[in-house]
Amino acid sequence: MKSKFNKYIAAFLIAGVAGLMASCTEDFESQNTKTNGFTEDLQSYDYMYYTLPLTIVEQGIYFNYDWGGGKNWPFQTMQNLEADMFSGYFHDMNGSFNSNNSTYHLNDSWTSSNWTYTYGYVMTAAKNAERRNADRPEFLGVAKILKVELMHRIADIYGPLVYTNYGESTGSEPDDMKTAYYAFFTDLDEALVAIRSYVAANPDKNPFKKSDFLTPNQTYGDWIKFANSLRLRLAIRLSGVDPSKAAEETKKALSDEGGVLEEPADVIAVNATTSGFSNPLGEINKGWGEVFMNANMESYLVGYDDPRISKYYNPAVGGSEGALFDIAGKYKGVRQGTGVTHSKYSDHSSSTVAQNTDAILLTAAEVWFLRAEAALRGYISGDPGEYYKKGVETSFAQWGAANVSDYLASEKVPADYKDAFDKKFDVPAASTVTPKWDNALSNEQKLEKIITQKWLAIYPEGCEAWTEQRRTGYPKLFKVAVNNSGGTIDTDIMIRRLFYPQALISDNPTQYGQLTQALGGPDTGGTRLWWDTGRNF
Repeated sequence: MKSKFNKYIAAFLIAGVAGLMASCTEDFESQNTKTNGFTEDLQSYDYMYYTLPLTIVEQGIYFNYDWGGGKNWPFQTMQNLEADMFSGYFHDMNGSFNSNNSTYHLNDSWTSSNWTYTYGYVMTAAKNAERRNADRPEFLGVAKILKVELMHRIADIYGPLVYTNYGESTGSEPDDMKTAYYAFFTDLDEALVAIRSYVAANPDKNPFKKSDFLTPNQTYGDWIKFANSLRLRLAIRLSGVDPSKAAEETKKALSDEGGVLEEPADVIAVNATTSGFSNPLGEINKGWGEVFMNANMESYLVGYDDPRISKYYNPAVGGSEGALFDIAGKYKGVRQGTGVTHSKYSDHSSSTVAQNTDAILLTAAEVWFLRAEAALRGYISGDPGEYYKKGVETSFAQWGAANVSDYLASEKVPADYKDAFDKKFDVPAASTVTPKWDNALSNEQKLEKIITQKWLAIYPEGCEAWTEQRRTGYPKLFKVAVNNSGGTIDTDIMIRRLFYPQALISDNPTQYGQLTQALGGPDTGGTRLWWDTGRNF
């Protein structure tokens, strides 16, 4: 991977991507006009002019659209070395990486890449999609849903962002997170109006179907379910900071006649099975050999004897010199923040995600857990325990795992972690939560059950998993063994966000000042975001 890392640095500097981000949103369109050989005439054929930007965004959410500089290595720096690891799902055991993000010594080239590439390429396509389809509701509604799915990830990683003013002639003044979230809900409102207006006039038509990479059955009904489910996700996100808005949007999502994702097959994912899209996480895993089970996943999955473990990870290979015990054939993870430079942990359990694995964004299981939390908070009627059980059952069915009834009755607890090479990295289990629901527990204890199982169910989508872990504190995760943040990130509180591209400090100080002012704290990994209150009730 070292050569790939050097390639990234060289490309970043030579191409002046940092300079591109200096203006954040100014003149992005003129600087990013590559359409992979499609002239405007060709784009106009069979709706291509209208749909091409939409398919770019669908792929670009997982940054798998090639503008000439490669696809997989940007994803590695955008998500896999950050959210995927901080969420407790994965760890890259390339020895040269362990002195950086793993130990909170954040690498600006990596931490800035999600912002850089999203604004430099994907958000440009989203804005193009809105402009081109202003008078075409069949595509405009899709564009708005995709824009929200794309940009809420950026908000949840960095904090305040450029959203409502993006691409406007008036400038690129950032939004604080409350403004952005309220705008997300407005865009979802407008998306539903647009789609429904088209369907009402054209009930038997679906011109986006053959271009669609994302929705389960490629119908406008699926897009409505996606929008409602996404609204529910964002609504619950605000429960600790803006409960009245959270309750309002929750009720709107669940009362909409179009419904939400409910069945195991209702999975919003970028299609890599038949579309030709290649899952970048799969390439980093299968092609580069750099995606391993995180110790946190080992603790919960092994401790619970969770049948999904074989669906998520491969048994360890074992055999590395100096091992304290044999791990071959077992499921063995890597603890974040050891700071070691060797790569012996590469004999541990790797992910099962392959190049042709669909890139999951949202599942019905997640929606059932959102419903469970909504009921727990009194936003909706119903039994939180029943919604919780439905979430677990739906996840098991989605992954083809057996014995869900036994699992839901289980009182097993997470396992202690034993390092295969150094006992100083051993750590007791971070939690004693069990899969079995108990109505006698406090709301806080019930929430831990809901979020822990939600975390296990939404694998391998690290962005959402990390966001929810920060919002709730669940699941309880192991702390880093080595903290090289220079005091900017508290070991116990753990990393809360990524800092903005540092090129902005000199190249666009006005905008940088606006972003940090809206953030309300220092531009470090230790500053909590708006919805991250440090409490649940």
